[in-house]
Amino acid sequence: MGRIAEEYGTLVFNDHTMQELLPSATYKALAKTIKQGKPLDIEVANVVAHAMKEWAVAHGATHYTHWFQPLSGITSEKHDAFLNPQKDGRAIMTFSGKALIQGEPDASSFPSGGVRATFEARGYTAWDPTSYAFIKDEVLCIPTAFCSYTGEALDKKTPLLRSMEAVSQQACKVLALFGQDVARVTTTVGAEQEYFLIKESDYEQRQDLILTGRTLFGAPPCKGQEMEEHYFGAIRPTVNEFMKELDEELWKLGVSAKTKHNEVAPCQHELAPMFTISNVAIDHNLLTMELMRTVASRHGLVCLQHEKPFVGINGSGKHNNWSIATDHENLLDPGDSPASNLRFLVFLAAVVQAVDDYQDLLRITVASAGNDHRLGANEAPPAVISMFLGDELGRVVDAIISGEKGETVDSVYMDLGVSVLPSFERDNTDRNRTSPFAFTGNKFEFRMPGSQINLADANTILNTIVAKSLKCFIEAVEGAGDFEKAAYKWVRTALTDHQRIIFNGDGYTDEWIEEAERRGLMNLKSTVDAAPHMLDPKNVALFEEFGVLNEVENHSRYEVKLDTYSKLINIEGQTMSHMTKRKIAPAVTTYAEQVARTINAKKKANGDLKPKAEQKLLAKLNDGANAISDALDVLDEALAKAQGTDDVLAKARAYHDEVLAAMESLRAVCDEMEGIVSTEAWPLPTYNKILFYC
Repeated sequence: MGRIAEEYGTLVFNDHTMQELLPSATYKALAKTIKQGKPLDIEVANVVAHAMKEWAVAHGATHYTHWFQPLSGITSEKHDAFLNPQKDGRAIMTFSGKALIQGEPDASSFPSGGVRATFEARGYTAWDPTSYAFIKDEVLCIPTAFCSYTGEALDKKTPLLRSMEAVSQQACKVLALFGQDVARVTTTVGAEQEYFLIKESDYEQRQDLILTGRTLFGAPPCKGQEMEEHYFGAIRPTVNEFMKELDEELWKLGVSAKTKHNEVAPCQHELAPMFTISNVAIDHNLLTMELMRTVASRHGLVCLQHEKPFVGINGSGKHNNWSIATDHENLLDPGDSPASNLRFLVFLAAVVQAVDDYQDLLRITVASAGNDHRLGANEAPPAVISMFLGDELGRVVDAIISGEKGETVDSVYMDLGVSVLPSFERDNTDRNRTSPFAFTGNKFEFRMPGSQINLADANTILNTIVAKSLKCFIEAVEGAGDFEKAAYKWVRTALTDHQRIIFNGDGYTDEWIEEAERRGLMNLKSTVDAAPHMLDPKNVALFEEFGVLNEVENHSRYEVKLDTYSKLINIEGQTMSHMTKRKIAPAVTTYAEQVARTINAKKKANGDLKPKAEQKLLAKLNDGANAISDALDVLDEALAKAQGTDDVLAKARAYHDEVLAAMESLRAVCDEMEGIVSTEAWPLPTYNKILFYC
């Protein structure tokens, strides 16, 4: 354990390292920039850059990079050497303050939604000093924001940082009304990352996994997850070795990986870190995803982060645990008496109002081609946004709405009836895995994000919509003669007007979907249904009110989301067509020929023999081959039609309505053939093989 403590954060230029290596005046100036948003003087930046370079070189780094998050959602990096050749033939290692705070990558080759064209290539990266620099693969990585030559945000981080500033400003004003002088309020995130591990040898034989991240073919395995034995089960040795190395690599980078376990589906696992400030948590999550893939390859494994790599069993999510806090206290902690904790009730009501008013935006943040397959089953919440508060908090809210006096429920202690077992206090809420947005004690768990998503979008929206609600509260109570009375009135009004969003039941039932419709809640079933709401006037106005996205930036993200959706479905459709033509159809035909030869051989050997079983099988194979051919024609026609559509929304709808439907039809008949073609003749590793390796 001592070794872990010694190695934790050794590859991070963190606060401890800065205090050791920076002159006192420089450290104080940088601390003001980090904690208070003060501008950083170039002379201070020069001193920081030199110390950062010396530290990085001492740890084996030869290059540096501005590490940023373009609208593709993944991270990008361009490596520059510290090398600076001298006139006398020698070389020295240099790194300037200017190079630290500003970079200049090509902006035209990243998704921009029309903001940048090929002939408008210039873009800038700007250092985010609130997220520590780190060393990865002997490269000093400097977390940065990314913008265009004309100043538009071209990344995920810039709007996130703007939203964090917006919610901090409003929350500080709210706290001031409660008599608290707070300089900054932060939102915190804990991102639970689910993933699959499969054998590299199986992965290499599945072109669909290689090109799309999910299996486009695959009959259900003989055994799935119905025995419920994998969840929290003993971790197999190969996976355990992977997990141990992953922990060690993450700890060196200051990522506080805390919990690891088997998930519900075969081959599925989860890693959960401790909470930290939102932008840092998202940087850490992106690092975690990258290291999962890298470390897996060193163990003969492949890490799958698609939301639904296998049909019929659990998909993988990324539960976004969100809270809001000062340096000293969690503002969503209800305390011992939530009914009388007015400050908590204000923040709770603000979140309830925000989620109800902007259901569409929250749904959009998790909308993707992959997540559309996941939502609505196997522990993934439905597409309808609702909030779970639990029994105790639900009673408090009901009492406020009805005007009754809320009563605090005494703590309940669990007695298991065995003297040697301890009694312990029961939590004030249960867990509801079908709820998209659940209160879990002192935070909200947003369960809708998919495993491969960048959480910056979800947290940008959460921060912004809560900032809006807090601003509404401030406007309602500012100047009131009796602040507490005005505050309580606002809480009651907000909870009453938005109680439709609260639902503590089973989100999987048809009855709830019908009830949600009666309540007027939105049911945006797919990305194509959700994305157009990005351009709704109320949403455009929200972003502009808080300076999170201007109209151009918002529209660019709408374009990128739909364009990405269409491209992904197109790749899947093309891959499916290719695999069918090159692998599956020939395999069915070849096996049919083998069966036909067997029939002829039996008849030739003995004319009295009646190869009834083989003839029946041959007829199924012949019908299957014909059905595959017909379904393949439909898919190819649907692809051609979608590819020829110009309008970004119309194109996405064509892929959703026609290409996906054609893919489902083709898959159905191919999967049927998998069940009757011999194991030796079938050209792909099946679910039975992939999911149940030793």
